[in-house]
Amino acid sequence: MAPSVSVPPSPAGDPALRAREAVKTFTDADLAGQVLMPYAYGDAADRVDKAAAAGNQNLAGVNTPAEMITKFRLGGLILVGFTPDDPTGATNPATNVENPKQVRALTDGLQQAATQLPGAAPLLIGTDQEYGVVTRVKEGVTLLPSAMTLGAAGKPDLTEGAWRAAGGELAAMGINLDFAPVADTLGSQGSSVIGSRSFGADPKANAAQVQAAVRGIQGAGISAALKHFPGHGHTTGDSHDDLPIVRQSLQKWTEEDRPPFGAGINAGAGVVMSGHLDVEALDKGVAATFSRKIMTDLLRTDLKFTGVAITDAMNMPPAMKWPPGEAAVRALNAGNDMLLMPPNLAGARDGILAALKDGTLKRERLVEAVTRVLTLKYRNAAKQQPALDTIGSAAHQKAVYDADAAAITLLKGSCTGPLVTGPVTVTASGGREAARIALVKALQDTGVKVQAAGGTVVHLVGYGDRQTDLSMDAAVTVVMDTPYLLAGSRSPVLLATYSSSPLALTALANVLAGKAKAPGKSPVAVDKLPRSACGK
Repeated sequence: MAPSVSVPPSPAGDPALRAREAVKTFTDADLAGQVLMPYAYGDAADRVDKAAAAGNQNLAGVNTPAEMITKFRLGGLILVGFTPDDPTGATNPATNVENPKQVRALTDGLQQAATQLPGAAPLLIGTDQEYGVVTRVKEGVTLLPSAMTLGAAGKPDLTEGAWRAAGGELAAMGINLDFAPVADTLGSQGSSVIGSRSFGADPKANAAQVQAAVRGIQGAGISAALKHFPGHGHTTGDSHDDLPIVRQSLQKWTEEDRPPFGAGINAGAGVVMSGHLDVEALDKGVAATFSRKIMTDLLRTDLKFTGVAITDAMNMPPAMKWPPGEAAVRALNAGNDMLLMPPNLAGARDGILAALKDGTLKRERLVEAVTRVLTLKYRNAAKQQPALDTIGSAAHQKAVYDADAAAITLLKGSCTGPLVTGPVTVTASGGREAARIALVKALQDTGVKVQAAGGTVVHLVGYGDRQTDLSMDAAVTVVMDTPYLLAGSRSPVLLATYSSSPLALTALANVLAGKAKAPGKSPVAVDKLPRSACGK
């Protein structure tokens, strides 16, 4: 096997041309490494504690993330930070993120480790920063609300501004790929795993929102990833448990699921993530990740996507019906260019190398995939990284607050004047103390008197709550996630913020105090309730 030859860095020039020239120098092992994007254990690139080292040894036979990059000549790494109620179903205990300063130091170290890799391309460093219920970096950043909040606001210009702010903060931390926005359209039954991660149920409105989000993210210098192609919003199944089946007709898929993905692709999204979904109208019985009909014929030929196609996590059950090497080859042959979170790095790499030798994976297919990956990397490298002190700026806070304020939705109650008269008591379902405290402070800032008990009850509910979490004593019930739960509330005033982010609660306080209107419109239907009580 010939040694790797590095291509000197060259900021100038066409990224696609640089990629085509660089890939000519790659060995088979170089090629195999560039399509892998695992997670790693530890909050620093080159030093980890014993537990993190043990995790990295189990995954990749190394101690640190930096060693993993060097050993496997990785194309990318995903930063993780899981929480117990994560709706993505993630249970892996690895975590890499704490605050912006730590993340920037980590990504600097990861990129330093990548400098000796062939092609002189920076590492792709991604994370699931959807905001709302799927947010990896929470401390010290400007927190956007959920996608459904932006759908309720219905103003793509505000979506673009909010996402441009968020993208700039991610770029400042050294993250150059965000696995967002969610382009799934919710069906009439919703989707418990997608929920407020979606902009809503209207394909045309969703398309405008997805397009705006992509413009915002990529306008800030990082790549957006549309997910979960070809659409996860029409199944109540969860691909983190098993292979969900999507039974809608081809016509319905074309009308409802295709538009947001098409709009995001037309906006220039750099990445599309495949879903582990059996969409029967497209390729019955085959998970989309492993379907050439979907990942090549539909995505490339029909939708004309030219960027990087990446799998959803390869350590999820639908992708683990085969050994890691076979699953990797199947995904590449279907048309994916990168493999996210393979359960065993050596197994995935060795499977790719073996398939190259026996011809079950053509070298030109792997070269095509790596060329796309390198093109994306070179394009990202041309962008200037913002300073850390741009994070949380007043401009970013305003851009996000404006979107939050435009989304507050009154589904029942008076459209004029204050919705509460003091004193007020704020209560919340279990585990929502931070949101309760934030609303108390925001109400006090508006001049509303708040007391611990005995006042007009404003009750907060959120992600994962059930009918039993509603308060029978509440004069006002506020849902901070999908609004479906409000159908069972007896409160005379019903509001939706779709999110528990601090700025969303500040906007809510202004509406409760009568200092602002509730201009939003629910982007999903709620049984027996209007989309807005104010005639919108």
